[in-house]
This record gives sequence, C-alpha cells and structure tokens, in this order.
Amino acid sequence: MKNRLLLAAAAAACTAAGLAGAHAVQNRDVLRVVGSSTVFPFTTAVAENFGARTNFPTPVVESTGTGGGMNLFCAGVGTNHPDITGASRRIKASEFERCRNNGVTEITEIMIGYDGIIIGNSSAAPATEMDRSDLFLALAAEIPAPVDAHGELLVTESGALRPGASFSQVAGYSCETIVANPHTRWSDVSPALPNEIIEVYGPPPTSGTRDAFVELGLHPGAEEIECLHTMSQSDADRFNAIASRIREDGRWIDSGENDNTIVQTLANTPTAFGIFGYSFLEQNGDRIEGVVVEGVEPTYDAISDGDYPISRSMYVYVKNQHADVVPGVREFVTELTSEDAWGPFGYLAERGLIALPDQARASEAASGRALTAMDAPE
Repeated sequence: MKNRLLLAAAAAACTAAGLAGAHAVQNRDVLRVVGSSTVFPFTTAVAENFGARTNFPTPVVESTGTGGGMNLFCAGVGTNHPDITGASRRIKASEFERCRNNGVTEITEIMIGYDGIIIGNSSAAPATEMDRSDLFLALAAEIPAPVDAHGELLVTESGALRPGASFSQVAGYSCETIVANPHTRWSDVSPALPNEIIEVYGPPPTSGTRDAFVELGLHPGAEEIECLHTMSQSDADRFNAIASRIREDGRWIDSGENDNTIVQTLANTPTAFGIFGYSFLEQNGDRIEGVVVEGVEPTYDAISDGDYPISRSMYVYVKNQHADVVPGVREFVTELTSEDAWGPFGYLAERGLIALPDQARASEAASGRALTAMDAPE
C-alpha cells in the first residue's frame, strides 16, 4: 500500500509539473517495454535478469516492430504509455517531433550494440552466395529493363519475356524503361543462383529490420547497376523510389514482427529464404544457415569488424519523464548497460548481440544511466 501511495503521489507531482496532454494516469508498478522484434530477445533477457536480481517485478516486453514501438512510445506521457522502446534503427526526425508534440520531451538514446541482417535458409539446403545486386534484382518491385548484347529489350513494359528471349541473354539493364520485376526464379537473376522460385519471408513495413534491409541491402545493390548508379547522382528521388520499393506479387511475403515465425517457416521450407537479425541465426544454427553476402559469411566477428555488408546499430529509447513515475526505470537501464549484460562475454552476447567497443560501451553506459536527453536527430 505504501508503494502504491508513493507511486500515485509521484505521478500526480509529475502531472502538476507539466505532463500536459497525457491521458488519465493509472498506477503501474511494472515496466513496459515495446519495440523492434530484433531487439526483443535482448530486452526480454534483460527483463528476466532484472526481475530475478532485483526486488522489482519482471518488466512486460512486447514485440511490436520498430515503427509500431515508436508509435506507442511517442503517443504520450503517463503510465498508460510505454516506458522504453527498442529500435533496430535510429529514431526518425518525424518520430522525434511526434514525441515532442505529444509531450514526450525528454528521451534518452542508448546504442546497445550491432546486428547483422541475415538472408537465411534451411541448413538442409545447399549453401548460397549472393551479391546485394542479386537481392535488388530479385526483390525490388520494379527494375530497369534487361537488355541483350545489342541493347534490345528482353521484356515488355509489363515485365513479360518477349517471344524467343530468355534471361540467359541478359547483358545489362536500361533505365530508359523501368518494368515490373520480371524475375520469378533466382536463376533468372543469375545463373549462379538456385533454379528455384523466389520466395522470401521478411518483416513488414513497420519493422526497422525491413527499413535497414532496404537501406543497407537494396540501395547498394541498385547502385551496382550502372544506369541506376548514374540516376542516383542525377535524380536521387527517382532512384530512391525504385531502390526502396519491395515487390508485392507474392515473391516477398510479409511475416509479421515475430522473427521466430520466419525461422520456423525456413526450417520447413528448404527452397525459401528469410530476412531476420543475426541473433536468430545464432540461436537456431542447427536449423538454418546464413547466405554468404559478397564473399563474407555472417559471423559475429565479421559483423563486429564491419566486414559483413548488411550490418546496423541497435538502440533502446527511455522516456525520462517516467523515471520518477514507474519504479525501476533507472535500475533497468543500469542492468542493460552492465558488463554482465551487454559486454562481449555477457548474457546478451549468448543471444547474438554484437558488443560495442569498450570505449563506446563506457560512453553509452554513462549517458544512459544519467538519463541524458538526446538532441533532435538529423
């Protein structure tokens, strides 16, 4: 009863101090964490250890996707809104502004480590190597029209092969004609790839993993095509529109925010591929394997060293205005940023987290534990 009275008093004091726009505050003594499906295994592990090692209840952790988590986190201040959100990309300027407009004016950003975005398939399938250009040509909604050695179009504007043409004749691509992606098999993209139907299970548009895959996988892949590289210099908006849009004709299948679902699908479908974070490969290495991308295997060391080409940083965002309203906010941050958790040999490394360098970890820990409010992102 004493704790509930103290919590109610703290909430009332914060409201009086200017938590304008917050919905009616209800007492809550359990931390609520939302956000990225990729960060979810890490925040869950921290929550479990936090509940076991302290006198605070085990926090509730929800996998909502990065975008979904930001929507919930930025919706307002008060105990009917989340305290913390995980993100597999940095907060966008538009999200930060939405937070401010809804009274969420003090946010601490903590970079927790690195992750690789894996193109995976069943370990029962043959090992596969791809370039990022292969990924773009297989998964983009539209691509430059393939042409033969004489510069003649091999497909119609609707993407259908012309009579007598085949993808074995492709000698290049013409940006004078942009067509619906005509590739239905991986071998259409490159004869070195499997002669199997393109079937890729990946995260939905609300996912930070999808955002990062587009930015780090498809965009560089598009740049490898000569005419698109030229377009990126002369008409960046058009280039971004082509390089960012994933096909919607059934070759890419949105699979929700639970990456474990993708892993289970791959284990049962040897010809399919999936897109997910490194931690899920680390935890399921007996069932799935990672595609070698541009000659680099997706290993811990390759991601940590920056050699693996599709890698990104991961973040946790803390709503500072809840630190004196919901018990345990500061203590949860302390657990998250402890060497036992996020260090190179901590329990998060066992879940697949790629640790920050020593100096960066020390800096992020100091900033996080002090609940230092971030500046607006660029």
